[in-house]
Amino acid sequence: MSDPMVFTILLSVLLVLLAMGMWVALSLTLMAFVALVFFANPPAGQVLATTLWGHSHSWPLAALPLFILMGEILLRSRLSEDMFSGLAPWLGRVPGRLLHVNILGCAIFAAVSGSSAATAATIGRMSVPELTKRGYPEKLILGTLAGSATLGLLIPPSIILIVYGVATEQSIARLFVAGVLPGLMLVGLFIGYVAFKAILNPSSIPALEGAYSLGEKLRASRRLIPVLLLISGVIGSIYSGVASPTDAAALGVVLSAVLAMSTGGFGMADFKDALLSATRTSCMIAFILMGAAFLSISMGFTGIPRNLAAWIGGFELSPYALLAALTVFFVILGCFLDGISVVVLTTSIILPMVEAAGIDPLWFGIYLVLVVEMSQITPPVGFNLFVIQGLTGINILRVATAAMPFFFLLLLGALLITVFPSIVTVLPNAMGN
Repeated sequence: MSDPMVFTILLSVLLVLLAMGMWVALSLTLMAFVALVFFANPPAGQVLATTLWGHSHSWPLAALPLFILMGEILLRSRLSEDMFSGLAPWLGRVPGRLLHVNILGCAIFAAVSGSSAATAATIGRMSVPELTKRGYPEKLILGTLAGSATLGLLIPPSIILIVYGVATEQSIARLFVAGVLPGLMLVGLFIGYVAFKAILNPSSIPALEGAYSLGEKLRASRRLIPVLLLISGVIGSIYSGVASPTDAAALGVVLSAVLAMSTGGFGMADFKDALLSATRTSCMIAFILMGAAFLSISMGFTGIPRNLAAWIGGFELSPYALLAALTVFFVILGCFLDGISVVVLTTSIILPMVEAAGIDPLWFGIYLVLVVEMSQITPPVGFNLFVIQGLTGINILRVATAAMPFFFLLLLGALLITVFPSIVTVLPNAMGN
């Protein structure tokens, strides 16, 4: 049987399982089992047992539950309120004014949570009522929140970058550092867009409500210091080589717990809730990764990724043409699956052809996350859209329409790192080993 036919059969099996509502991890495992039993000749049970066992105690994967726990602790603290109070006095005279709190607040929280859904929920819970009460346009409130919350996937520590690093055996520390400049670039694009809209239509932005003296601004900024110290401690320890991502994650959990308790309102009951929520999320992701590892092994036995890479290589596509095709492919796939599922479903098949085209796997990881960010704000399964809809009760099509300009800004970001790859690679290269 030809490879395209085998691939079509296996893809059909996967789609049927997902359509039946089966868990992604089980769907991947069953698809891989079918591939081994019917289209390869190794002992499927033995391969399944050794693969699941071998990938269940990965040391780099230990950073995942720790970073998730750090985000869950801060989600239950007064962090978002402190960020609004600390940022608002400085933004009164900037075009767009307090709308930038959404962008900067999401960027800061993304750097301590690693999750776009948690970022959207935490910042949105505080900023949407405040900005609505002050008369800011609904479209920009929802758009800035939906677009900026995607930064949780890119700005380190990013859960999806850990997943990509484990799935492709790339250095998680280098991936984290590679995400810093693209993340800041996106923050700049979002701020520039809001400022441009405000200058274009100044009547849509409420008038300045009083002025703050420099002393008042500095006093308000004190509430940002603990968060900035946490970010600096986690990212700085990784970049300097003092700590591995797993060590930095443990440090982040301790610092976030101290921060949450020091701000008040965080007790033992909140810590138990955070621990249980982090355990559920971590188990779900680890289960998906084990299923993806088994799929990767089974695909290796069938030879499909190698032959598919050779087949695509026969078209002699340039790296740019290949990336353009993959962008469309990932955005379409992301309309139906969450970001982590997209990454684990595709890396075993896509990575060989990417490497054959001479594309750096480290750079490709950041590009992939950027494209997955775009899928987080595209219907019908844009996770950020669902979070904001649940938060505000606004129709999801209105939320999606508000987020559309930020989809194109993310697309522009992907184009910029393609044309100027050093945006991604300059910091990892400066790290050395």
